[in-house]
Amino acid sequence: MATLHCQKCRTPLRVDSSLQDLNPASFKILADAAPSLEPKSPDAPRSAAAKERRQHYDDVSQNAGPPMHKRSVGRAGGKLNPEMSYINITDSLMAPEGSAEMIQAPSKRRGASVKPDPADGGEALSQQMETVTKLFEILSARSDIDHPICSECTDLVLDGLQKRQASVIRERDAYVTFLKQAQQNIPTDEEKADTTRALEDARRREKEALAELVALEAEKRRMEDEIAALDAEAEELDEEEDGFWRARNAFTAELTAAQEERDGLQTQLAHDTKLLESLQRTNVYNDTFCIGHDGVFGTINGLRLGRLNDHPVDWPEINAALGQALLLLVVVAEKLGCTIKGYKLLPVGSTSRIVVEDPDAAVTGTGKTIGTVLDLFSSGNMIFGLGVFYDSFDGAMIAFLECLRQVGQHVERSSASQVRGHPSSPAGLKMPYEIKTASNMGKIGGAKIILSGVGREEQWTKAFLAGPCQSCGD
Repeated sequence: MATLHCQKCRTPLRVDSSLQDLNPASFKILADAAPSLEPKSPDAPRSAAAKERRQHYDDVSQNAGPPMHKRSVGRAGGKLNPEMSYINITDSLMAPEGSAEMIQAPSKRRGASVKPDPADGGEALSQQMETVTKLFEILSARSDIDHPICSECTDLVLDGLQKRQASVIRERDAYVTFLKQAQQNIPTDEEKADTTRALEDARRREKEALAELVALEAEKRRMEDEIAALDAEAEELDEEEDGFWRARNAFTAELTAAQEERDGLQTQLAHDTKLLESLQRTNVYNDTFCIGHDGVFGTINGLRLGRLNDHPVDWPEINAALGQALLLLVVVAEKLGCTIKGYKLLPVGSTSRIVVEDPDAAVTGTGKTIGTVLDLFSSGNMIFGLGVFYDSFDGAMIAFLECLRQVGQHVERSSASQVRGHPSSPAGLKMPYEIKTASNMGKIGGAKIILSGVGREEQWTKAFLAGPCQSCGD
């Protein structure tokens, strides 16, 4: 007995005995009873490229040649077309004796395997299996189900078909219900008239809306042109603004540099002003010759000028102070351009001298004028208070006072000439103390400068303080 396999679950099947000995008439009845499936027309191509491919396929299909590989199925007694199967109909069938009806069927399908049973006759069994296989192939070709299938798979297929049938019935009922509702909702003439009027009104409103749309589009184009003009103006303003900010930044940088330079100049001016004020307040003569007083004694660079009984001052200190005073007089005269007549000052510290020039005396070979040399210092070996021993020293003091008077007169004359050239200037300079040197009696502010005589120490000491002021009496 031949064995087939289920086309779904591949379970071995045994063919029913009613299909084993099929004659051609029974085969034809069963084959005609199978429903035929109408081929579905292919969908129309949706694009030009798809149409072109479809046309190309149709042309190639019509001019197709034989396949490159052909299966050949051999049988005893002759060669058969590999694409066809044949059944020899015997004389017991409807066809006349000696004729054979050839029924074309598809080639053997996959999974349908035929195993000959050694107990049956060889050629008869082969023909029976071919007949059964062709029947199943015809059934498979005319339905969506591959035959043969087992009973379990048949139940599953029937269940699926029943579900599809129920879905189709529900869809049919839905269409029927919709058709009934559509037939029940047939409008009346009045409703048609209302619908016509509503349609006309809708068309009228559509025309109005279209006209309004055209106007709005024109307005939109006008607004777009205006916006484009405003954009161009905005770009120009942006460029102008950029130029302004660049110029402003350049000006700010230049202004900052100028302010920094001004601040630097102001700082330098303040520094120079302070330096100038300091320099103006600075007097080299005051620093070099510091004149002051120490109680009743006048001082120069800390050296006291004068001597009292209750305050004895050493002569080396007095001599050094007189040397400093003579040096100051020489420096001031040179600074003022004043020439002291009749005297030559020799500031040599504690042993300074004044030379009284004699205009009638001859000049030596070295160019020096011969005159009287007066010592502006004292050795200190004489008893203080005995004026007979200070004639030379007193002469030097009177000569010193005369030189001081000449310098004062030079200052007064110079200031008077400046006042005459500038009437708006204040009055000229005057010596604060009166100086007299006539009759070898040197006085300054009424105080005698000579030390000769008894009890002259106090006046001599007071004379170094320049005596009372002529303007204020102090």
